[in-house]
Amino acid sequence: MLNLRNIILEMIAKGADLKATIDRLCQEIETLVPDLVCSVLIVDRDGILHSLAAPSLPESYSAAFNGLMIGPELGSCGSAAYLRKPVIVTDIATDSRWVEYGEAALSLGLRACWSTPIFDENERVIGTFAFYYRAVREPTDAEQVIVDACIPLCSIALARHGRVLERERQANVDALTQIANRSSFGVALSCLSCAEPGTWGLFVLDLDNLKVINDSFGHHAGDMLLQATAERITAAALPNRAFRVGGDEFAILVQSPEALRDLDHFASALLESLCEPIDCNGHAILPQATIGGAILSSGDRSADEVRQNADFALYHAKETGRGGFVRYWPGLDTRITHRIAAIRDVDAALRDGRIEAYYQPVVRLDTRRIVALEALCRLRMANGRLLAAAAFREATTDARTASELTERMLTIVSADVRAWLDMAIPLQHIGINVSLADFHGGRLDQQIASAFTGHGLPLEHLVIEITESAYPMLRDKAVLQAIKSLRSKGLRVALDDFGTGGGLLMPLLTMPVDMIKIDKVLVDRLAADGAGAAVIGGLLRTARDLNIEVVAEGIETEAQAVHLVELGCELGQGYLFSKAVSRDATTSLLVLNGSGEIPYSKVIKQKRAQ
Repeated sequence: MLNLRNIILEMIAKGADLKATIDRLCQEIETLVPDLVCSVLIVDRDGILHSLAAPSLPESYSAAFNGLMIGPELGSCGSAAYLRKPVIVTDIATDSRWVEYGEAALSLGLRACWSTPIFDENERVIGTFAFYYRAVREPTDAEQVIVDACIPLCSIALARHGRVLERERQANVDALTQIANRSSFGVALSCLSCAEPGTWGLFVLDLDNLKVINDSFGHHAGDMLLQATAERITAAALPNRAFRVGGDEFAILVQSPEALRDLDHFASALLESLCEPIDCNGHAILPQATIGGAILSSGDRSADEVRQNADFALYHAKETGRGGFVRYWPGLDTRITHRIAAIRDVDAALRDGRIEAYYQPVVRLDTRRIVALEALCRLRMANGRLLAAAAFREATTDARTASELTERMLTIVSADVRAWLDMAIPLQHIGINVSLADFHGGRLDQQIASAFTGHGLPLEHLVIEITESAYPMLRDKAVLQAIKSLRSKGLRVALDDFGTGGGLLMPLLTMPVDMIKIDKVLVDRLAADGAGAAVIGGLLRTARDLNIEVVAEGIETEAQAVHLVELGCELGQGYLFSKAVSRDATTSLLVLNGSGEIPYSKVIKQKRAQ
């Protein structure tokens, strides 16, 4: 027995495979006692049996016990594990514990069975050690000595294996959420075949409000949010696997035929699973998530390409409308690459101080006097070339970049307005374009207050302009609340590019608006007795009834200016009066405006007289 003990302990010490170690133990015992058959089963924490070693028995026999729950009438092994003591069955054919399983044993010539439970250091049953006999009989004292020597060896081997499994589990399971982690995801991804398009896909899910929760309620609440999210999406994704791959990012390997057939439905199910609020220390928190997805296609040479495509889709989803799902399509990566390049260029310009404000006058159409300005963002390239905002508009879909750009513009504009007022130049207001990302960032009101009140300027001098194309998203309650809050402080809101969004009058009924700016598209269609004139005329009458100020944009000809006055439009801007010009050029225009030397002031009166 000493030699056997040394053999097994050496295998354990060298880290030999558990099955190989216990197989060797069984074989050595069967060599010592040729008329018996040795078998070892594992008992997991749920009391389920799993075959481990029985080198002299058919695999089919051992496999029959896999997945069975231990119990008082489950053969010798299941009963010994349940009763926590040795069970000796001297005659399998007549023992009640073998009624359901005896036929299989008897067909192999096994007539008796003696099973002993194996305990770990905490006295939990972790396995069973059994001797089968080919004759009806009881164990001998010599066999009892063998069992007494082997039980500790099995316990040591199983305990070491358990520690190895636990280390592997910890290495592959996220400690906070207890679902598979980034390392496990990498392994799973590397095992996927890319030979057959459409056989698997990948979702990347990002929590949108984790930072807000952490900042508002503390990191413990954020941890609870992550745990609940992991639990919900894991359940909703089954039989597909979910992983936590980053701080607020999860991944789902999509392999089930049902999910692959309808990705939109699968994504909806995941998002719906997050709809119920979570109680985080008395705070009702609603998880908010965005999903990007991609399916293995014929052009994908590796799993990493599918993952990158899913990341592109997630990026696009977050930039175009959080809270939904976007599936990758060919060309999306190019579009996003352009956006990233635009963000990089704007970031560099912000760092280098190459963001400038250019101003386009807003004039009274009857006198041509300048009454207001629109501040337009310009980016000065390293080579001195000046870029209009349209050239880097994609960068403003990024909330951080949009916020920094708006903050810089507010800083520049507030200083310029202060300087003009100090020069006694009359100026009703100045308009600044903002994006929806500015509202979602939650800092716009602070930025405005810091810039304008810091220069002693009342907010009545500021109009924020929001494009009408963003109207569908302006129905967001949080955005509407932010707009109302700003208006309550004296600031005014203009709906820019009006007439390009399709639903011409709907925004006026549902949004708190002080001013609308008729887009150049409508102004270009002005013609005597034409449809354009009818539309603008009706719009002007509606705005008057709603006490909303109107500015016509894109006026390029004298005929347009005259026609707009005849329709009742009082304010306008466009190349007819001035392009957007630098601060110094704007100052000269404003000084000239104050002196009364305004071009076209007599011309308009003459045209109207004719």
